[in-house]
Amino acid sequence: MAPLEKSPIPQDSGFDFVGLKNLRNDIYPAIDVSKSSGLQQPGKVVLITGAGRGIGRSMAIQYSYAKVSAIVICARTRSELDEVADRVKETSSAVTKVSDKFGRLDILINNAGLSRPREPVGETDPEDYWQVLEVNLHGSLLLTHAFLPLLLKTAERQSSHVNIINVTSIGAVTVSPGGSSYSLAKLALQKLSEFVGLEYSAKGVNVFGIHPGGVVTKLANEIKEIKHLLTDEPELCGGFVVWLSNQDRRWLNGRYVSATWDVETLESMREEIEEGDKLKVKMVV
Repeated sequence: MAPLEKSPIPQDSGFDFVGLKNLRNDIYPAIDVSKSSGLQQPGKVVLITGAGRGIGRSMAIQYSYAKVSAIVICARTRSELDEVADRVKETSSAVTKVSDKFGRLDILINNAGLSRPREPVGETDPEDYWQVLEVNLHGSLLLTHAFLPLLLKTAERQSSHVNIINVTSIGAVTVSPGGSSYSLAKLALQKLSEFVGLEYSAKGVNVFGIHPGGVVTKLANEIKEIKHLLTDEPELCGGFVVWLSNQDRRWLNGRYVSATWDVETLESMREEIEEGDKLKVKMVV
């Protein structure tokens, strides 16, 4: 893919934070475990929600190449309109199974999501609107809350870091007509990432909110307003999360990152990011 000459998204979205020439749209050697043995993570246990297709499936495949001990994949087969009580019960069951079978959890990826056709606020069905927040925000909160004890126990026993990776997307930091339910949910999830990172970083928990790139998925393909931006391959995000979790990247803890950013360029900006406390949702004053 030829480098872009101009960002297709407003600058304050952070789309081109690493520079337009340093944007990626497919997996490349620095994040490709088949080309970089340093990305292998034997012994780790990974749990990925929304792993039945698209980005979640790619994440699972890339972690399999990284030789982790186990990959627990979760994909909803019932309607997104399931009662909250059912979701709590399913989550509790998942925690018990992972804890009993593996005794540890190193990486939790909250990837499951829901969107609706874009409509102005006054034209939406409030129940449909709220369901987007239920799935994207409440679902991630339930998984995070349920698995935190096991993550903390793993960090302590292994004397290492563990990771929570929340797929927040560029929707968390952009505003466009008709997209408020999705953007609100993702913005709240990004702030939740910052809070959990702040509260548990001293105990070895790193939390990231990530934009997976503009990928053709069932979710994104239903939104005609963004189809022209879907130019990235799902393997890009798969490789990016493997890179993100293979080292203790606490300098990115609580921050927003994009799978489209070249990781070597991103690492070269570490001092700038830390000193400026960048890649967080803030008010500009």
